[in-house]
Amino acid sequence: MTILAIDPGFGRCGVAVLLGGGSAATLLYSSCIETAPKSKFSERLLTVGNEVLRLIGEHSPDTIAIEELYFTNNAKTALHVAEVRGMLMYLAAAKDIPLVEFNPQAVKIATTGYGRATKEQVIKMTEKLVALPKKKMLDDEYDAIAIGLTALAQARNPQNTRSGNTRSNPLVSR
Repeated sequence: MTILAIDPGFGRCGVAVLLGGGSAATLLYSSCIETAPKSKFSERLLTVGNEVLRLIGEHSPDTIAIEELYFTNNAKTALHVAEVRGMLMYLAAAKDIPLVEFNPQAVKIATTGYGRATKEQVIKMTEKLVALPKKKMLDDEYDAIAIGLTALAQARNPQNTRSGNTRSNPLVSR
């Protein structure tokens, strides 16, 4: 199964392509799509959309996985991230690719086994669960990889990530 995982954003959008079967996961690609802060939002949206389309064309994912929107203190940022998510949902539907969404707690549970894990704990476990490239990576890129790992875990064991089961970690128990 090939997963295109996306941590939606318009300034920085983390993307990762993972291949998984059984209990193994391989990272095929990861990056952070960055847009210029002074660009119009429509141009930033176009940049993200074009890169996602390129990744779809190059990797032919079986599923697209994105993080659900969680509320922030900045309403304008939240609205723009929601618009990015809408565009990603449109692209998945237009390309007839199933889309799955995960909230941050589900990602933490799938990667660490603990729904209140810190970002640092998620990064450490992500590094243990899949071989990562030797390069400097931004948080958004790690988040996309963790979202992809969550999608693979759900495909292997659907009840754990859907039910919010914090006692079992389908990735670590392999």
